[in-house]
Amino acid sequence: MATIKKHVSKTGVVTYYIRTYDGYDSKGKQIERSMTWKPTEGMTPKQIEKELQKQVIKFEESVRGGTCFDSDTRFGEYAETWLENNRPPLLAPKTYERYKALLKNINAAIGEIKLVKLQSHHLQEFYNNLREEGIKQVGAYATTDKLRAIMKERKLTNKSLAELSGVSSTTISAACKPDGHISIESAQKIAKGLKIPVKRLFKIHQETGKLSAKTILHHHRLISSILAQATRDRIVPFNVADRNYMKAPKQEHKEAAFLDDEQARQVLELLDDVPIKWKTIMYLLIFSGIRRGELLGLEWGDVDFDNKVIHIRRTSQYVQHMGIITKSPKNDTSFRTIKLSEMMFDQLREYQQYWQELRKNLGDNWQSIIEIKLVDGSIKTIINDRLFIKDDSTPMNPDSVTDWTRKFVKRNNLPHFTPHSLRHTHATLLIAEGVSIPTVSRRLGHSSISTTSKIYVHAIQSADEIASNTIEGKLNPHKKKSES
Repeated sequence: MATIKKHVSKTGVVTYYIRTYDGYDSKGKQIERSMTWKPTEGMTPKQIEKELQKQVIKFEESVRGGTCFDSDTRFGEYAETWLENNRPPLLAPKTYERYKALLKNINAAIGEIKLVKLQSHHLQEFYNNLREEGIKQVGAYATTDKLRAIMKERKLTNKSLAELSGVSSTTISAACKPDGHISIESAQKIAKGLKIPVKRLFKIHQETGKLSAKTILHHHRLISSILAQATRDRIVPFNVADRNYMKAPKQEHKEAAFLDDEQARQVLELLDDVPIKWKTIMYLLIFSGIRRGELLGLEWGDVDFDNKVIHIRRTSQYVQHMGIITKSPKNDTSFRTIKLSEMMFDQLREYQQYWQELRKNLGDNWQSIIEIKLVDGSIKTIINDRLFIKDDSTPMNPDSVTDWTRKFVKRNNLPHFTPHSLRHTHATLLIAEGVSIPTVSRRLGHSSISTTSKIYVHAIQSADEIASNTIEGKLNPHKKKSES
C-alpha cells in the first residue's frame, strides 16, 4: 500500500510524495520506490484528490509491472523499456531495428549514467567519440559458397533452415546466391543452427571507419526522444538533449545524387537489352519518381490504364528478423495518384502480357493466394496481384532491385547510381523543366513542400537562374535596341 505525504514549499507550491515498496533486494532489505506529483495550477481540492488517487494507482501498477523508474534509474535501463514499449506497429519495423542498433552504441557510452545525472556534456563527449576512426563497421557483411551444398547434404529447404536458425527464408535465399551477402548477425544464427563454426561456413568482411554526421545526428535524435518521454514521466525535470540546452550535431547538407538528362537517356537506351521485368522496373523508377518499396508494393489494381495513372497505396520492405513485410506508405501524403505518360503505359501493357504469360506457364505452380506479413508480425492472405514477382510468383525482396541496379551500372560502366538516385533524377529533371515545386512535392509524396525545397536546393537555384535569364531576354530594352 502506497503512502502519501503532502509538502508545501516556502513559496506555497504544493507537491505530493508517493512511496511504495517493490519486494526485497539480495540482502533482504525492502526496495523503496517513490515519485513526486505536482497538481496542475488552478485545480480544485476535489480535483486534486481525485487525480492524486489516479496517480497512486498508476504508480503502484507500474511498480508491480516492473516499469517503475525513479531517481536511481539509469539511462540504459529506461531506454530499453522505452524501446520495448514502442515495438511495431507503434514504430515502423525498420525504424525499430535501426533504434535497436543505435542503442548498442548509446548504452555502451551513457547507459550506466543515472537519468537525473545525465548532462549535455556527457552527450557531447559521446558524439565526439563517434566521430573517431574505428567506430563504424564499414560494409560489414558475410558471404559463403558452402551453404547450398550443406543444405543439399542435410536435405534442408530455405524454409526449414530459416526456422532452425531463427532468420527469414529470404535471408537464407540471399546467403545462397553466388554474390549474395548477409549481415554478420544472420550468419552467426545460421552457423549456430547448423552447429558449424561461423568462420568455417562464412567469410566475414569487416573494416572500420568514422560514423557520418547524419548517423551521429540519428543517435542524438533517439536520445532526445527517450529523454522527452522521461520528462513526461517526471523522472527528469527537462530534456538535456533539447535544443534549449545543447546544439544538435551538425549535419552538412549534401545534394541528392542524380543523373543528368544525357545520362538518363543513355540508361533508357541500355534498358532495351535487359529482361522486360527489369526494364519496366527501371522505367517506373525514372518516370514516376516512386520509392523502391512503393514500386514493389504495386498491384495491378493500382494501375489505371484508362486514366493513365498509378495509385500508391502500400510499400514493401525487407526487415531483418521479419523478412518481407507490407506496410502503409511513409506518411499520409505518400498515399497519392501519379499521372504517367503514354510511353510508360505502353511499357506497362507489354509487361502485363509477359506477367500473364508467366502465370500461364507456371500452371499449378502459380501461387494465386499468397500470405503477406504486416508490420505487427501478423499474416494476411491476399490474392496474388503484385506487379513485380520472382520466377516462382512470390513477392520480390526490395534489396534485389538495388542488387540488380548495381550490377547493371558495373556491367555498362555507368556513373554510380542507385534506385533512389532515379527518384532524385525524376525530381531534378522536372524542376529543370520548370515544373512547380508543389507539383514535384506531390508526385514524390513528401510530407511538406519545405522537404522538397531542402533536398533539391541546387536544382531550384539553377532553375531560378534560367528563369532570371529568360525574363531578362524577354524584357531587356537594351537588347531590343542593339537588335534594331
